[in-house]
Amino acid sequence: MASTHTSTIPATATVLIIGGGPGGSYAAAVLAREGINVLLLEADKFPRYHVGESQLASLRHFLRFIDLEKEFENHGFTQKHGAAFKLDKHKREGYTDFVFDDPKNYSWNTVRSESDELMLRHAARSGATVIEETRVMEIEWDDARPMAATWKNTQSGQMGQVKFDYLIDASGRAGICSVKYLKNRHYNPDFKNVAFWTYWSGCGEYKPGTSRAGSPYFEALSDESGWAWFIPLHIGTSVGVVVKQELSDEKRATAKTRGLDSSLYGHYMRLLDSAPNIKAMIANAAIIKNNNEIVVRTASDYSYHSDSYAGPHYRIIGDAGAFIDPYLSSGVHLAISSGLSAAASICSSLKGECSEDDAIRFHNAKIDASYTRFVLIIKSVYEHIRSQKATTLSSATEDNFDDAFLMFRPVIQGRIDSSLSLSEEDKTRLVHFYSRHAFEPSMPEERHNLLKEFGDPVKSFNNADDIHSKAILRSMAVRKLLSVDETNHIDNYVADVVEGFRLRLERGNIGIEKCR
Repeated sequence: MASTHTSTIPATATVLIIGGGPGGSYAAAVLAREGINVLLLEADKFPRYHVGESQLASLRHFLRFIDLEKEFENHGFTQKHGAAFKLDKHKREGYTDFVFDDPKNYSWNTVRSESDELMLRHAARSGATVIEETRVMEIEWDDARPMAATWKNTQSGQMGQVKFDYLIDASGRAGICSVKYLKNRHYNPDFKNVAFWTYWSGCGEYKPGTSRAGSPYFEALSDESGWAWFIPLHIGTSVGVVVKQELSDEKRATAKTRGLDSSLYGHYMRLLDSAPNIKAMIANAAIIKNNNEIVVRTASDYSYHSDSYAGPHYRIIGDAGAFIDPYLSSGVHLAISSGLSAAASICSSLKGECSEDDAIRFHNAKIDASYTRFVLIIKSVYEHIRSQKATTLSSATEDNFDDAFLMFRPVIQGRIDSSLSLSEEDKTRLVHFYSRHAFEPSMPEERHNLLKEFGDPVKSFNNADDIHSKAILRSMAVRKLLSVDETNHIDNYVADVVEGFRLRLERGNIGIEKCR
């Protein structure tokens, strides 16, 4: 049931979910389909604007589990068959192909106001009670366990309270649990960035006339200060740029002292000058105006994480717990996957299949492992972007690759996959190693041919004779260790064992099960 009327808010619920974004809506749909009494309170009225339009291929697999895949398929979103990444101005771009092995494995570039509403309405149809324009103001705790929440209607000002057995905090960057009560949010000093973007019509496209035409394109800025995105949508094209906040402020101030246009628009266009390939694709395009005005949006992309993502009878998911730089388009993936983890761990705890302590440890480890893996990759991306001159020569010429690979293999597979903490020294060395070797540009056909000739790159990364093939094999081997490509599906996410448990993805019997 979906409603904006506070008279329909029940006084009690088995599970209260704060926030109706992708993570909250997904968790609500999963739980409601298990017959669990779910109340979702959302502060906004949908549809509402949100950035983060380019989705990973895993999305359709998550949607399939809750019977929402066909609705996305039929909505008219721009299909995303893959994505191009140009991390080095001295080298060609690389391409990640979602459909090379399966033509139906494409994802979409979504207009978030539309896709998020599809998910919220589906949660309601699945049996969750969904109330919009209702903000959770306070949470009442009994020691370390949340027991009740005070809500307020954003239109009428009416207030009330709801008691619950379990809480899922999907409140986005507001992060009511982590920020207001647990006070355990930590910002990453390496990613104090700011984004600027707007929407264009009449743009060119990547690889016109080919099967990859229309793919999103991500380009490192030639001055090594950040990166830009170009994401085709069914309503236009999203074009944005991400740079360090401090550097952005300096550039804008310098422009002002020189008498240049220091407005958001002027600043945005000058930043795009350092993305020549994207600039070429918008050369004959025009910005889509809002009420006859150019509107350049901006937001701080300050990455953060929390000390924990679960406690007695509560789970924290998506941006409420952690936010990662958007380069890998991982936001919706992490929100939905953490929503699934929260729902499964609550189901098993409710049914007595595991203790609440085990459920807490599972969810904490699951979220921490995903976050750590993406952060290490993002750090490597930025190190690569900021040292383009140093990475001009192929990394296949380095003599120490074998020793480094053998050293990091157990570090990556053992500590990250089991969610044990990496030391800061390990992280620094791993980021440098990954930055040097994981981003050799290649096309799917090249990778396919090398796999056919040499087999598993982890075992054959030195077998190619020519330097470029060897560099690609090494890149494939390193990426495989960090499971970069698992976002093409959800098989690994479901099968991964953390804290002795793994997900059981069966409708009517979802939960976590102990591995023996």
